[in-house]
Amino acid sequence: MPLSDATRAALTRISTATVATCLFKRGLRGQMIQGAQPLHNATSSMVGEAVTVRYIPAREDLNTLDVFRDPGHPQRKAIEHCPPGKVLVFDSRKDARAASAGAILVGRLKARGVAGVVTDGGFRDSAEIAALGIPAYHQRPSAPTNLTLNHAIDIDVPIACGDAPVFPGDVILGDADGVIVIPAHLADEIAAEAAEMTAYEDFAAEKVAEGRSLVGLYPATDPASLEEFAAWRKRHGR
Repeated sequence: MPLSDATRAALTRISTATVATCLFKRGLRGQMIQGAQPLHNATSSMVGEAVTVRYIPAREDLNTLDVFRDPGHPQRKAIEHCPPGKVLVFDSRKDARAASAGAILVGRLKARGVAGVVTDGGFRDSAEIAALGIPAYHQRPSAPTNLTLNHAIDIDVPIACGDAPVFPGDVILGDADGVIVIPAHLADEIAAEAAEMTAYEDFAAEKVAEGRSLVGLYPATDPASLEEFAAWRKRHGR
């Protein structure tokens, strides 16, 4: 089922930390993409369904600059065909010694309305990509072309990105802390549960700022905390 507008909007107001807790409750511990950090200050969340690209180790006789002349080359095809509103995710084998893509390709994604781009490797032209404003996450800057280490082999197949399993259509959420993968069939219920958790956490943070102890408040083991929260929600329309 495609990501609904309501779920997309809800996820933009939820942190990866809160989602990680919701997933942990369901026994999912490894959904955070390890090493993927924003290229620029994340002022808003990245949300979209995953379109995947899988790299394997390069083989020198197959990985020459001439391969980019082929519009069917998996990396270039993914750039041209990733639908608007989705997130392009590269499995670069956690190797940032070569770039997964550069500013021209990421600029093309932005022009086409793609919601963001993620790699467990690196991006070249990182300053230019940051200036584009499109949400972009990587391990660290890397100048060499992906051809030096990686061979793009598949599009829209299950991948491992930063040790997280990513299936095509899974929901990708990125914020200042990093990127987490929400299995597609759980997206609606995770968004609803995380929205409730976020409301309580906002209430708890306000009370802590006022000097309240965590005991009985966070977690809410004191029924009085829940009663106070209900009144807080009513006052704040949440």
